[in-house]
Amino acid sequence: MSRFYITTAIDYANGDPHIGHAFEKIGADAIARLQRQLGNDVHFMIGMDEHGQKVAQTAADAGVSEQQFVDTIAERFLAMWATLQISNDQFIRTTSPEHTTGVQALITRIFERSPEAFYEKSYAGWYCVGCESFKTDAEIVDGQCVLHATRLLEWVEERNWFFRLSAYAEPLRALIEGSDFVQPSSRRNEILGLLDIGLEDVSASRSRNTWAVPFPRPTSDGQPQFTYVWFDALPNYLTGTGFPDAEGWETRWPAQLHVIGKDITRFHCVIWPAMLLAAGLPLPEHVWGHGFVLLGGERFSKSAGVKLDLGEAIDRFGSDAFRYFLLREIPFDGDGSFSWERFGERYNADLANTFGNLASRVTSMIEKYNDGVIPPAPEGEVDALDLADFVAARQAMDGSRGFLLHEGLAAIWKTTARANEFVQSTQPWALARLPGQREALLVVLGTLGRSLARQAIAIAPFMPTKAQALWEALGAPGSVHAQRWPTLGPVDAAGWAVTKGAALFPREESAT
Repeated sequence: MSRFYITTAIDYANGDPHIGHAFEKIGADAIARLQRQLGNDVHFMIGMDEHGQKVAQTAADAGVSEQQFVDTIAERFLAMWATLQISNDQFIRTTSPEHTTGVQALITRIFERSPEAFYEKSYAGWYCVGCESFKTDAEIVDGQCVLHATRLLEWVEERNWFFRLSAYAEPLRALIEGSDFVQPSSRRNEILGLLDIGLEDVSASRSRNTWAVPFPRPTSDGQPQFTYVWFDALPNYLTGTGFPDAEGWETRWPAQLHVIGKDITRFHCVIWPAMLLAAGLPLPEHVWGHGFVLLGGERFSKSAGVKLDLGEAIDRFGSDAFRYFLLREIPFDGDGSFSWERFGERYNADLANTFGNLASRVTSMIEKYNDGVIPPAPEGEVDALDLADFVAARQAMDGSRGFLLHEGLAAIWKTTARANEFVQSTQPWALARLPGQREALLVVLGTLGRSLARQAIAIAPFMPTKAQALWEALGAPGSVHAQRWPTLGPVDAAGWAVTKGAALFPREESAT
């Protein structure tokens, strides 16, 4: 059994969860569930980034304290992740005392192990509250941040502690060029391009924003400092292990995978590993930068008014279908678009007509032609072709070729198409009427029952509730989520007593 520690970006506590948050959490959840099916010891952590000037301003506008505000936001996020069946093992909040202790310990460790890593500097520049970062000239268009065009940039002058990021350019280049640390390749090339331009040192503390983790050291003029929000947020992956005091934190660190959005790769692939290098700590093994979910060609953005009611989208067909649509339609290595029309088309074509109809037909025929019991059947061509597709699906999703969830789902859906074609080519209803074809009929029914059982296991990372419903309809024992990936051992469905219940995915006749 291998350890697999997977994290997502912690969500910034200045508003409700949106489809971009959901896409990332659902994708990471599918990866975590697959890793459990592969027999690995998975720890899946998500959480909230609750400090920073933007949170303080939003709380003030709402007329509540910062802590009251983030407590309310955290409850909303937790409720949404429960609705979307996110199987996280931990939910970290940066306002927790344990996190504060961990951040201060990491910064102190850097001071001690790399004395030249931090230095004091008076600084002036344009600051974007939306990004919680200073902007270079290349990141400013018409006087505004390229990522937050509706927010005014602020001119900030302070004396702070700075982190000597420029000193780590070559170690970072060696890391990125010599490994698959940054994935997919498009993100890797972007980071190498950033290194080619040259790294600037970054502010590690602030003196104005007090809604933050206190920085362990004041500046030489005695001015108390507060940890810059990214130097507070990034260490969550480490502090979530219990660093520095909890027994056994070293057995959890490093993370095997950080799943993040492509807009924050600079922080996770440059600043975060540089901090760890300065602290003398192991680096995470992989960072996967997914793309954006677009609406009408535009990125979802509350500030820009491009938004979708997440609850409405989930309610249309349920959380399982919503999870399936996002991970099938939106490539996990690039951008993709959401549309209500496409959602309806995918639901009817893939789930109602292909998968749901297959499950209904097979269970009905087993009930009708063999008293509801799946008969034994020798493995044949369908089994061999299915297993090849499940191998391809695993390789697309387990990190060996990346985390291409859309490709994994496409491979799994080949097995549902094949089973439907097998039904049409063998015509069990015709075999049932022909004398002397009883054994042939039982082979067909056994093959189909076994194929559906494998499909139930394979879709479990994507559609947890529907997978379990199908597993139970097949009469399978226990939980589908306790089963190993179909290529890791035989699936013997012989003797299971099926129960034809309600349709897994009722067709929406008037999809719009």
